[in-house]
Amino acid sequence: MNVFEKCESNVRSYCRTFPAIFHRAKGSIVYAESGEEYIDFFAGAGALNYGHNHDYIKQKVMSYLDADGIAHGLDMYTSAKEKFLAKFNEVVLSTKQLDYRIQFCGPTGTNAVEAALKLARKVKKRPGIFSFMGAYHGMTLGSLSITGNTNIRAGAIGTLNHVTFMPYPYGFMESFDTIKYIESVLNDINSGIEKPAAIIFETVQAEGGVVVAPIEWMQRLRKLCDENDILLICDDIQVGCGRTGSFFSFERAGIVPDIVILSKSISGYGFPMSVILIKPELDIWEPGEHNGTFRGNQLAFVGAAAALEYRESSNLEQDVKLKELFLKNFLTQQISLISENIAIRGIGMIWGIDLANFGGNSLAKNITMRCFEKGLIVERAGRNDTVIKLLPPLTIEMSTLKKGCSIMKAAFDECLSSRF
Repeated sequence: MNVFEKCESNVRSYCRTFPAIFHRAKGSIVYAESGEEYIDFFAGAGALNYGHNHDYIKQKVMSYLDADGIAHGLDMYTSAKEKFLAKFNEVVLSTKQLDYRIQFCGPTGTNAVEAALKLARKVKKRPGIFSFMGAYHGMTLGSLSITGNTNIRAGAIGTLNHVTFMPYPYGFMESFDTIKYIESVLNDINSGIEKPAAIIFETVQAEGGVVVAPIEWMQRLRKLCDENDILLICDDIQVGCGRTGSFFSFERAGIVPDIVILSKSISGYGFPMSVILIKPELDIWEPGEHNGTFRGNQLAFVGAAAALEYRESSNLEQDVKLKELFLKNFLTQQISLISENIAIRGIGMIWGIDLANFGGNSLAKNITMRCFEKGLIVERAGRNDTVIKLLPPLTIEMSTLKKGCSIMKAAFDECLSSRF
């Protein structure tokens, strides 16, 4: 028995799927103590959009540490925060003509979700929230209440209240007008469902199985919220910060949510950090009404500002589009042709191979295990973990991306040959 099995809680999960002791990483390659190298199609569950130990970001962080920069500052004014706020306003908000106040929450995405829910209820003075089937928003009680997975909800007995799940356009739910259904619920005095304070949504349900919302659906959702005095909250924790191409994933729909939630890759370096962006008229917090000891991660501010500088100079958005085209072609030409029962979904640098109707959970698990044995880290998502989710760093070299895809194709071939 190793020290992890001896000392660490049963709650550990990813180490069971990737049973190696990792000790070093660079770019899109992770190295194990055994000497094995792994191509990373996981990217810290979306927290490492710029890869591991990005040179430019690392240099900025190291310089800050060498200068004995403030390491912990609560929500006091610091030079690191000042630089991030100025850069984010210049590069993101002003460029995109977005008017948001920026709130720094506790360092995890789920804390930002909690803040968004709390604020929405405070603004509208209504307790209800509409979320969507298939949604994932975090593991604390408020976030868990709007998360669809019944397995992970099971541990919060009797505490997940005031949430109604609406149909997301996926599977059977694609067969009817889901926005019209929500309108009907809101307008029917006998529906038994009261008007919510907010509707929270993901433009791409990542943990839900890489389900991409149609542009028209998002536009109609925005219109529905406007017409019914409901706030629209966009959870951009996993698919924001350039994952779908543009900085925000909702930009392709031409909509502006009332509240936007960012975390994971906002810090640029994997440092814990989360924020919510709030339309100014909604910023009715009293001082300290939502706070936390680590709501001012100074190293994260440094990394986040450096990441934005890198985005400016590297033409990253166009690079993502080129890699998106490669992934789409690879998956449609090399994987989906294996069987008409394999579904391919994705956008930008997040793609899913859905095996629900072709081998299901067992085949998806065997393929990802074989990928790991061959030097590729890739995880599963979706209902019953039947979706193989590709989530490489945005900065991955094209040659490494191709090599990782070749490993995946070989894993498919080997698992299928032994199966049939």
